[in-house]
Amino acid sequence: MAFLPGSGHASTDPPATPSPWQRIPLEDGQGKALDPTSLDGRVVVVVNVASFCSYTPQYADLQSMWTRYRSRGLVVIGVPSNQFGNQEPGTDREIRNFCRSRYGVDFPLLAKQDVTGDTRSPLYAWLSASVDPARDVAWNFEKFVVNRTGKVVAHFGSHVQPTDERVTRTLEMALDGAL
Repeated sequence: MAFLPGSGHASTDPPATPSPWQRIPLEDGQGKALDPTSLDGRVVVVVNVASFCSYTPQYADLQSMWTRYRSRGLVVIGVPSNQFGNQEPGTDREIRNFCRSRYGVDFPLLAKQDVTGDTRSPLYAWLSASVDPARDVAWNFEKFVVNRTGKVVAHFGSHVQPTDERVTRTLEMALDGAL
C-alpha cells in the first residue's frame, strides 16, 4: 500500500516501477544523456557494434530494420565496444562518422563501453543477467530484443543476421504486443 500525500489515505495501487531504461544511465556518443522516456513503451534492439569486424556489414541491415519498423515503435541502439579483437579502436566521433558515411546509420549510437566482464556497463550487466547470468557477450553484433514493458525477450548471436526470419518474427511479435 502506498500513502497518497495530502489525502490521509493509503492507495491500494502498487507503486509505479520505473522501466529499466529509467534505471540505467545511457549516454550517446556526443556526451549527452539519452532520454529514458524515449524508450519507454517501445521495442528496443540493443546491439554491440564494431567498425572493423567481419560482422560490420550488419550495420546496413540494422539501419533497414530501424527504417522499416520505427513507425511501429522500434528503436535500434548501437553500442560500440572495443573488447573483441580491438575492432572498435576509434573515438565516439570517428565511430559515428564511419557509421553514417559507410552505412547511412541514423539510429542512436551510445558512447563506447565495455559489454563483457567485470567492467561491463550497467546496460550490459542488465541485458546479460536477463538472458543468462553466467554468460557474457561472446563477440560483436550480438542482438538483444527488449519488449515494450522493458523485458528482455530474445538474444541473438553475432552470426544471426538482423534480417534472419527468427529476428523478424520476434520483432513482429514484440511490436504486436505478443511478447
